[in-house]
Amino acid sequence: MSRDLRPPVDILHYEIVQEQASALGRMGRTLEQALTRLREFDAAHAAAELPASMQPARRKLVMEAGQALWMFVVQRESSGLRDSRHIMRTYNVPGEVQRCMGLVPAPAKPTST
Repeated sequence: MSRDLRPPVDILHYEIVQEQASALGRMGRTLEQALTRLREFDAAHAAAELPASMQPARRKLVMEAGQALWMFVVQRESSGLRDSRHIMRTYNVPGEVQRCMGLVPAPAKPTST
C-alpha cells in the first residue's frame, strides 16, 4: 500500500486545479455547441431574408450562445485567465453574441386563457 507523502494542501490544490480545467472544458464545449446551432440555423436560412416568424428562434439561439459565452468567460476569469480576446478569435464568436454576453433573457409573457 503506497502512501501519498505530499502535504494535504498540495493534494487539495491539485484537485482544485483539475476541477477548474474540467469546468473550463465543459464550458468551452457548451459554447461550441451553442455557436454550432446558431451557425447551422443561419446556414439553413441564408438563401433568403429571414422571415419575421423565424426571428424569435434565431434571437433565442443568439441569447443561448451569449449565455454560454458569459459562463465560459467568467469561468476563465475565475481561473486567472483575464484576456477574453483569445476566446473571441479561437471560437470565432460573432459580434452579436458578444453583445449578448451576460444579458438575462426577459421572462416569458404569461399566456391568457
